[in-house]
Amino acid sequence: MTLEPAGCGRELALLTDGSVELVGRILRSSNETFLVQLNHGADTAQAVYKPVAGERPLSDFEPGLHRRERAAYLLSQALGWGMVPPTVIREDAPLGVGSLQWFVDCDFREHYFTLTSEDPSTHPDMARMALFDYIANNTDRKSGHVLRGDDGRIWGIDHGLCFSAVFKLRTVIWDFAGEPIPEALLADIAPLADALPSELAEMLDDDEVAALRRRVRRMLQGGTLPVDLTGMRYPWPLV
Repeated sequence: MTLEPAGCGRELALLTDGSVELVGRILRSSNETFLVQLNHGADTAQAVYKPVAGERPLSDFEPGLHRRERAAYLLSQALGWGMVPPTVIREDAPLGVGSLQWFVDCDFREHYFTLTSEDPSTHPDMARMALFDYIANNTDRKSGHVLRGDDGRIWGIDHGLCFSAVFKLRTVIWDFAGEPIPEALLADIAPLADALPSELAEMLDDDEVAALRRRVRRMLQGGTLPVDLTGMRYPWPLV
């Protein structure tokens, strides 16, 4: 079984087989992040490139955050939620191995705080993202990591700091804390309590796989979205 989505042939062809040309560095990123141009035959598009060579050393994550970016995409696909843009790993990118993620065309003035306060229709997607972040153990869900594409879809980006075996959730999405998880979402996550798809498991170590399964079981048993009992599980900066 492949986790690559049907209907994304163009995106995956460009990300996987297209030539990669640096356009410029994306500023205000903790690690070196680049906008790149993809070319595949007559087709072109843009992507976000995060090379391992541009990562700052971290005390709590091993080098290779690109694998976690890919894992977040695969988790989203395994759940059937399609909330993380297509993401691949390229060995032959200009600055060495790293992740390539499809660039989301959107209004970057919008983010989690503006969307939830101004458009209640986004709330189901945001609540689902809160569940996703708990399962992925997202350590860095800033408001600016939530985008509304020009197609109206809600996307989550920047997942390099996910999947630690040590629980360290930090997110701005607490508006739905304690709310019941819809039965349809519980059904989506249930298979992961027993095993992860091989493509996803290969991106993580054994302890991280076991911890993800425990988090799924906890949500299935509790049936409500996570609550921050400390009041401190927020990233910085918030946006």
